[in-house]
Amino acid sequence: MEHQNQNDHFFHAKPAEKVLKELGSKPSGLASAEAKTRLAQYGPNEIQAQEKKNAFFLFLKQFASAMIYVLFAAAAISYALGNLVDVYVILAIIVLNAIIGFIQEYRAEKAIEALKKMIVSVAKVFRNGELHQVPARELVPGDIIFLEEGDRFPADARLLECHNFRAVESSLTGESMPIDKTIKPFPEKTGLADRANMVFMGTFAAAGHAKAIVTGTGAETAIGRIAVSIKGIKEAKSHFAQKVEKLTFHMGIMAATGATLTFLVGYFIRGFAFTEIFLFTIATLVAGIPEGLPAILAIVLSVGAHRMAKRNAVIRSLPATETLGVVDVILTDETGTLTENTMMAEKIALPREETISITGKGWKPDGEFLQNKKSFVPLDNPRLSRLLHIAALCNAARIIKEENNEDYQVIGDPTEAALVVLADKAGLKKDMLLASEKLLDDMPFNPELKYRASLSVLIEKHSKDKEIFVVGAPEAILMRTDSILLPSGEAKMTAEDKKEMEAEVNKLAKNAMRVIGIAYKNVSAGTDALNEKLVDGLTLVGVVGMMDPPRAEAAEAVAKAKAAGIRVIMATGDHKETAIAIAKRIGILPKTHAGKCHEALTEAELEKFSPAKFDEAVRHTRVFARLTPKMKLKIAETLQKHGHIVAMTGDGVNDAPALKKADIGIAMGIIGTDVARESSSMVLADDNFASIVNAVEEGRIVFTNTRQSSIFLLSTNFAEAATIILTLLLGYPLPLLATQVLWMNLVTDAAPALALAAEPGHGDTLKNKPRNKNEEILNREALPFVLLIVLVMATASLSVFHFFLPFGLEKARAAVFIVMCFTQFFNALNMQSLRQSVFLTGVSRNMILAIFFSALLTLFVIYAPFFHELFHFAPLNASELIIPIAFSASVLLLGEIYKAFRNFKHI
Repeated sequence: MEHQNQNDHFFHAKPAEKVLKELGSKPSGLASAEAKTRLAQYGPNEIQAQEKKNAFFLFLKQFASAMIYVLFAAAAISYALGNLVDVYVILAIIVLNAIIGFIQEYRAEKAIEALKKMIVSVAKVFRNGELHQVPARELVPGDIIFLEEGDRFPADARLLECHNFRAVESSLTGESMPIDKTIKPFPEKTGLADRANMVFMGTFAAAGHAKAIVTGTGAETAIGRIAVSIKGIKEAKSHFAQKVEKLTFHMGIMAATGATLTFLVGYFIRGFAFTEIFLFTIATLVAGIPEGLPAILAIVLSVGAHRMAKRNAVIRSLPATETLGVVDVILTDETGTLTENTMMAEKIALPREETISITGKGWKPDGEFLQNKKSFVPLDNPRLSRLLHIAALCNAARIIKEENNEDYQVIGDPTEAALVVLADKAGLKKDMLLASEKLLDDMPFNPELKYRASLSVLIEKHSKDKEIFVVGAPEAILMRTDSILLPSGEAKMTAEDKKEMEAEVNKLAKNAMRVIGIAYKNVSAGTDALNEKLVDGLTLVGVVGMMDPPRAEAAEAVAKAKAAGIRVIMATGDHKETAIAIAKRIGILPKTHAGKCHEALTEAELEKFSPAKFDEAVRHTRVFARLTPKMKLKIAETLQKHGHIVAMTGDGVNDAPALKKADIGIAMGIIGTDVARESSSMVLADDNFASIVNAVEEGRIVFTNTRQSSIFLLSTNFAEAATIILTLLLGYPLPLLATQVLWMNLVTDAAPALALAAEPGHGDTLKNKPRNKNEEILNREALPFVLLIVLVMATASLSVFHFFLPFGLEKARAAVFIVMCFTQFFNALNMQSLRQSVFLTGVSRNMILAIFFSALLTLFVIYAPFFHELFHFAPLNASELIIPIAFSASVLLLGEIYKAFRNFKHI
């Protein structure tokens, strides 16, 4: 006997006796000695985590990048020049970046730890013919385990016996409802979600009890294979990191080129002393290196993440804030993401009467009853009152209101709970009804019979009337029905009546509703217990259609996503018909299907496709149903292969591999599992699909702010270098000294760039399609604007320098210093939007404070008695000060003209 992998042996496709034989076991269980031997052979029943990386070396690894080397060089040069403030700032930036990178890489191991938390610590197992409780890690293939309601399954197992056994597998398969289990074999190609004779590690029993043989432990379980796939997925460098690397490289090259030209012109053409021009060149190099860029970009991302958190999208990976801005596909689960993850009765069909609609939200027992769009009192309708009475009593579910809020919790089966809520909406409370009648016996829901029944008697002094209430699958109820309840009383069910009710059932089922039949039967006073024979000759009261309703905001969110050029795809483990119905209700699919593409596809259908046809299906299909984790991952990878930036939402263990593989993995915060959250880039605090669209909007703002901050730094640094080189070429003295350049770099770059980093959106963010993922931070669109700013700044500086030079070199340098600083302040106003006028966007409070603070520091070193001597400035009087400021303002004027011309061209 050899056991390697559950899927290799297709245990679900074999009779229980054959499975026992293949695994060398028997119904009484393994002998303790044999179990010990197998434990040594297969290893413990636990998920092995990756070897933990040495935290110290992982931290050191963060310093291995070209940008960090450049920053270290800049720090060394600043130290040599005695500029200790620059040294401290640069080193702080380096350490901050290392800490962020360290935390990000360390996160990978947490997903495996979260999986381990889902594994139960003990199991009930038969050893030597007796039932024992042993540590779950000691289970081996061939062990016989006992399972009952509430148990979390300790391993993958094939059922041998089951009694009214149901399992909740939503965290693994995505199936929203409890699964009725059986022991009969299924075809080999049956998907994981449809193997009703199997139970899987980490899922749990909702009802009944069962006996099963362990078929897979540890890494050979469904959840174990997910853990292996998570470890095997390598996270690629984020789009943002790649773009920032290119940006810093280009800006570094520009700084080095400007400094080199300054030295060549100053030393070889103008003949300055080597020491003088060398120190000045080093100062311009330090000023030109964008040492503040990493800090500015980190702040852009942090501000974006903070804004997203305020809109219920919690960012776990900072670069994800920018990546959201280029997302063009959202691959979303259905249950709990697009829907409310509840079960609500929406329709009631009574024989020979118009369908009744019920409003409401979730488990809250508030709602209206509508017929022909008119509200009415449900208890005024005797037949409806009768149906609600049975619905309230013939179930074992309860609804409990939480103490601290208005939320309600369900105890028991969600379908039965929906019936309790339905009756409660009409004012029929289960506890109130039980005060006047007594339930004598109960038959729990049986998956073979497809109904549950209750025997009731009124608690009255002389009452002997007894009734059987029956709730179940409509086909099972109709098969046992002889009569129907009409307003005039009971009447024999005709063939036409049966046909009409079957049509109503089909109509509701086509709208993805779970349909429940409700009936009763009067029995003799001597009936004290229920049996199958008694549940016959029923009187049908009606049928109820219920479903997990779409979230109220889902349709609007999908419409917003489409308007923003984002394709929304539903990928769920739920049934195809349910997925299609939900997709149509929220706008993922049109109300009527047209065209050659598939409306929806299941995994079984996808597996039959050739690779080319599979790719075609993924490109055009909007709904995928009955998916396993492996197929979800394959769909995500196929979309990425075709150049899409994929955001995937999910809440279960089954979603973890695709969440990690997706460009943006989005986990649910409320109903999500730890595994899903630890594998994600972003967590929705409210589980609301609409929050994703808000996050995309913030992501686009992040990129815009990144671009505008970067262009600001580039244009000002480039303009400084151009001004200095042109001044030297035209035969003028050095327009600024080394200390003056460094001070200017300190006061003009930081504050305005920080204000740009925190700039809010201007209302047009979601009106455009996602930008191309390959679009660089500095693109062709920005180049004319940068050149215009450089030209204006250089011209203004040279003009002012020429004008003031006859009044003394120190006064001329003060004037140039003011022009260069104030030009950057006015340019910061330009940079609030590269498309809209500053007079339309307005000036943010952050920008006003940044400019005021920077202008104060600029003027301080010119007019403060001690400092103007230290920096070699001669103060300008009030009338003289107007000249450089007026020249500086020209950059704002020309920026506005450029934007107006550009917008006119695009009309």
